[in-house]
Amino acid sequence: MGASREPRSIAHFLPCWQFLRPFPLREPYNTANMNLLRALLTVSGFTLLSRITGLARETLIARAFGASQYTDAFNVAFRIPNLLRRLSAEGAFSQAFVPILAEFKNREGHDATKLLVDATATVLAWALVLLSIAGVLGATWVVYAVASGLRPDAQAAAITMTRIMFPYITLISLTSLASGVLNTYKNFSLPAFAPVLLNVSFVVASLFVAPHLTHPIYALAMAVVAGGMLQLLVQIPGLARVAMVPRIGINPLRALAHPGVKRVLIKMVPATFAVSVSQLSLIINTNIASRLAPGSVSWLAYADRLMEFPTALLGVALGTILLPSLSKAHADGDPKEYSALLDWGLRLTFLLAVPSAVALFVFAEPLTATLFNYGRFGGHDVIMVSHALTAYGVGLLGLILIKILAPGFYAKQDIKTPVKIAVTVLCVTQLCNTLFVPIFQHAGLALSIGAGACLNALLLFIGLRRRGIYTPSPGWMKFFVQLLGACLVLAAVMLWCRDHFDWIALGHHPMLRMGLLGAILGVVAVLYFGMLWIMGFKYTDFRRRVQ
Repeated sequence: MGASREPRSIAHFLPCWQFLRPFPLREPYNTANMNLLRALLTVSGFTLLSRITGLARETLIARAFGASQYTDAFNVAFRIPNLLRRLSAEGAFSQAFVPILAEFKNREGHDATKLLVDATATVLAWALVLLSIAGVLGATWVVYAVASGLRPDAQAAAITMTRIMFPYITLISLTSLASGVLNTYKNFSLPAFAPVLLNVSFVVASLFVAPHLTHPIYALAMAVVAGGMLQLLVQIPGLARVAMVPRIGINPLRALAHPGVKRVLIKMVPATFAVSVSQLSLIINTNIASRLAPGSVSWLAYADRLMEFPTALLGVALGTILLPSLSKAHADGDPKEYSALLDWGLRLTFLLAVPSAVALFVFAEPLTATLFNYGRFGGHDVIMVSHALTAYGVGLLGLILIKILAPGFYAKQDIKTPVKIAVTVLCVTQLCNTLFVPIFQHAGLALSIGAGACLNALLLFIGLRRRGIYTPSPGWMKFFVQLLGACLVLAAVMLWCRDHFDWIALGHHPMLRMGLLGAILGVVAVLYFGMLWIMGFKYTDFRRRVQ
């Protein structure tokens, strides 16, 4: 798109209204020479705040509602817009949109990039509005497809909450568009902070709205919509600062004529299929869980929350900052920098993900008891959730590595390879379900997901190596030896602490239990990093800057 065509394109895409027009549009910040480690700490810091408020949210929900057929109904209903969000926005859309947006930014200039954002926002908004209407009208069939094993009362509640929450997909998908733009412009703070607002909505709804409703569980569905709206609105100041507030037109067919939008849609076809495969696995698992003991869906959901803590802090955060930098390295034709970025991300992943996996595997019961064992969430629920969490610990490293390895393909606009791998992993995961679920029940579902994730990560790594996209830098063997020594010390201390305290009985003294857990986690963290330092590990090696 040459500069001479931009005035005609602007007229062609003239909108009926500008999204939140009162914000002044200014030239973007200079994003040169960004410190990747500092960016990671920023994203991880806000993600940590999000996860802390998320744990507060889950603790309140567990205390108020426990693990019952109605919490199962909410988790099923909430899973549906989340699933579609990953299909339309966070997953397929982001994988296709961010590399092309980075290419426009680096090669075409600001005005052409703004036209791409406007046209994409128009198409996305109208498609999501139609999808939301269809979802509200077809909620009965959707719920039955996702969780046919729910009891009649729970199924009716799930249908009602699905109808309440379906507009969330429009709000959160537009939020994902805004986040993709901000991340491309190296503004990671607002997108990382936004999920905190959803958690705050849940807390407010649990404390102040639920007691006044005939069906208190419906307050959580209302919180989802309110949280989605807040997450979208908080992005607007950041978009205004980089002059990228999107304009949404009334004619999406005109927006579809934009060449960049066409490219995004073409890339979205395999990306949607790739995300659909993983989401299909999630639907199958939810359906299986709905046919197990009552509470199984909720036990898995609580374990998911804890598993997602390290996954988001490290995997999502690293993937978020790596994708724009990898896309730029690809646009600049710099394979050496591309490989070096992947190597940096993988080393940091192993440094932090391996001890996290050890903690989930060994310390599942203390973590679950301390965070959720209040009110209606009893000792039996603690045991059931800890079983699932232990199973997740087996595959945590694979779950996080996928977030680092997959952008290695996406930034090169290669989405077909991850699709082929995802199909293989889906088949393996379901074969694992047939083996593990009869033995471990709901925990078998978590174990199957972890096993599939490890296979997925391995195949992605092999693909990157065979194509010459990634070449490991020297020193990996020494790094693994240091990591193994530190993790053995970590595991030994956690095992002793797990077996010498009755974590469920300590529920009579909740502050003591919280203090004990915090002290133990602090001590083992110091031991882990201290052991690495003693064995000669150099933390300064992780400092890295990108243009």
